[in-house]
Amino acid sequence: MDLVAVLVTGLFAGGVSCAAVQGGLLTGLITRQRAAQPQGSVRARLADDLTPVGGFLAGKLVSHTVLGALLGAVGSAAELSVGARTWLQIGAGLLIVVFGLAQLGVPGFRKIVIEAPQSWMKVVRGRARSRAALAPALLGFVTVLIPCGVTLSVEALALSSGSALAGAATMAVFVLGTGPLFAVLGYAAHKAATAWRGRLAVATGLVVLAMGLYTLNGGLELSGSPLAASRIAHAVGFADEPAVTTASSTMDGQQTVVITATTGAYSPDNVQVRAGVPTTLVVKSDNAQGCVRSFIIRDEQKILPVRGETRIDLGVLQPGRLDYACGMGMYTGVITVI
Repeated sequence: MDLVAVLVTGLFAGGVSCAAVQGGLLTGLITRQRAAQPQGSVRARLADDLTPVGGFLAGKLVSHTVLGALLGAVGSAAELSVGARTWLQIGAGLLIVVFGLAQLGVPGFRKIVIEAPQSWMKVVRGRARSRAALAPALLGFVTVLIPCGVTLSVEALALSSGSALAGAATMAVFVLGTGPLFAVLGYAAHKAATAWRGRLAVATGLVVLAMGLYTLNGGLELSGSPLAASRIAHAVGFADEPAVTTASSTMDGQQTVVITATTGAYSPDNVQVRAGVPTTLVVKSDNAQGCVRSFIIRDEQKILPVRGETRIDLGVLQPGRLDYACGMGMYTGVITVI
């Protein structure tokens, strides 16, 4: 297994993706902690500024390494069904929404905070840096329940490794790759916590709330719920993009539909095909990274390669629409059957 490639994925695609989902939680927590003006040497002040994000990354590293070991050990038996993953994502979205509302101070939610147990606080009494790191460490640990898009692909690698050691190494290297961007976010939040505490709390609360709704909508898309954004838009009169007819061809009574998976999109996202004809869907991966590699259609998941083709037998299609999506419901498409 190429751990260098995993590290690069974490540094670039993983850092951005995970920071979008989890970064607001980290900065929100830091701004809500009691800010103390760091004293002493430049090195001491820098250590104080980076303590919260260090705790967050340590907790995140521990939980994801354990998850990687479990996935690698049990192999394919650990793979969750599409239905289970859908409900897990809906739950994660609701959890992030709750954190966002708490950050914004909405009545009924403002008392929801992440704090270390009092028994832990007794152990580190009088040690300011340890106290500052405990709550972020707990938050980092539970981010394993709030997956970001690229993480799913890395979890699939850990799952396919067939080794607890390889699975743990894969997830650990990925988390280390995401570290630099989280360090920048945490450092900036800590430096701004005193002067901009109120404004930064509102800003991060809005970001967390938006990402929670985005994550929740992905789960609703996967479940086919009428509350999903795409279905609400369709119901109120926003029509889908015109169906593309040139992406399908018929030869010897067999229909072939071709779509392309790239990082962040499926193209075309609305393909028109004929009903009553045996149909094969060909998904061409063009340097596909992240969530698009987890391709779900008819409640079945196919892990796409970074480059190459994946053929899926759709059988004889009936008139209507056949929806597909990435593993988190963030990138979707439809096959229109007429």
